[in-house]
Amino acid sequence: MPIYRGHLLHVTGSPRLEGAADALVSEPDGALAIDAAGRIAYSGPWSDLPAALAGDEVVRTGAYLLPGFVDTHVHYPQTLATDAFGGGELLEWLEHCVYPAESRLADAGFADAVAAEFVRRRIGAGTTAALVFGSALPAAQDALFSRTLDAGLRIVSGRGIQTVGPPSAAALLTTEDAAIGMAEDEIARWHGQDASGRALDPRSALAQVALVPRFSLSVTTETLRRLGHLYAGTRADGVYFHSHLNENDRPGDGEIAAVRSRYGVDHYLDTYDGRHLPGSKTGGESLLGRRSILAHAVHCTDAELHRLAETGSSIAHCPTSQLFLGSGTLPWRRTVASGVGIAMGTDIGAGDEWLIPRVLNDCFKVHMSEQSDRSVAIDPAQLLFLGTLAGARALDQEALFGNLDAGKDADFVIVDPAAQPGFALLLEASADASPSSRLFTLLMGMREASITGVFVRGRRVVAPDDARSLLSP
Repeated sequence: MPIYRGHLLHVTGSPRLEGAADALVSEPDGALAIDAAGRIAYSGPWSDLPAALAGDEVVRTGAYLLPGFVDTHVHYPQTLATDAFGGGELLEWLEHCVYPAESRLADAGFADAVAAEFVRRRIGAGTTAALVFGSALPAAQDALFSRTLDAGLRIVSGRGIQTVGPPSAAALLTTEDAAIGMAEDEIARWHGQDASGRALDPRSALAQVALVPRFSLSVTTETLRRLGHLYAGTRADGVYFHSHLNENDRPGDGEIAAVRSRYGVDHYLDTYDGRHLPGSKTGGESLLGRRSILAHAVHCTDAELHRLAETGSSIAHCPTSQLFLGSGTLPWRRTVASGVGIAMGTDIGAGDEWLIPRVLNDCFKVHMSEQSDRSVAIDPAQLLFLGTLAGARALDQEALFGNLDAGKDADFVIVDPAAQPGFALLLEASADASPSSRLFTLLMGMREASITGVFVRGRRVVAPDDARSLLSP
């Protein structure tokens, strides 16, 4: 079995966010031994390597070994729509930029090209696991799952369900019957699939499926009722729920005001909690729970945060995209204090950074910039936790990956500062060489160039050769 020798950096065990600093492992001369099944057989100091492994092949990386990054909110159909000017905030951007861009995936060849590019960008950013907001178009979703499994990456995804919308979204809209039928078909064909073809517990397979209404303004009460019924019958199989929540709070005609007006509910979250009828009356099954992840949650009420925590649902925090769309800043102290789980999302394409550490960079800055006593300097170990173990926890797969503990699948990245111009010198010149300070500089300064190896289940993941050529005329 191979043994990778380098600087181990991860958050060990199963701490909460507040305990990440005490659980930080920083082992400058570390060893990561991988067994034949692709699991971590040993993780720790090189000097303590078990004698039974002494004769195994050693790969001297001279680099940092980190858990693979976990992205809990990224839009595959928006792969080529980053940095698009929509002339306004969320709703204008969707209508003028996103819906037209996503409609182009109706061309099967183009969709496959985008799927290949999406996989290439994930690998380049060291994102070994991702919750992917999928295409409304079934053939495009098939391309996404196929390309991802061919590469050997982890994915949770579901087609973006839309049963109502503006004319610019016409190509993405379906009837209620078609929406449910295609969701059922996607679950039947892709949930629990694996690159090896092995029959696995769907909860541990590389590919898993989510029910994904775009947001409450893209569906009706009937859609939500039927999705709740479908979810009630598939929860036990590990199917996920994913959507957007409380992203834009522009007075009068923003997202939150529009949702509350259309549904007549007390809180935006009620629409996903089975209480989507006027007056927040129950109209179906709740979509919240342990495998439910809602993106943004910037403007949640205390009651909504309490309900998210109570149901075990998670928030995909996307500070980069929130800056781009002027959506505001998630109140860090209040959200953490509520007890709800928080993980990180790039939100490609309102977000324009594929690398989770770049999103962590924005995360640190925006919360340092909160007003008065709400400001907080997030600890470096907490940042690492948010980009790795917290994501695995939100995906309910913490037992499989998220850190470098022995017994877990060997999902890790090699980060070589020497491969990024000037980065090694920056790290060497750090005034404070403590593990926490060095980790902070590593996370803040990292770019894709420094990621020289990406592994899932101990297997090096390689980008598809045709990811770029397919985009050519």
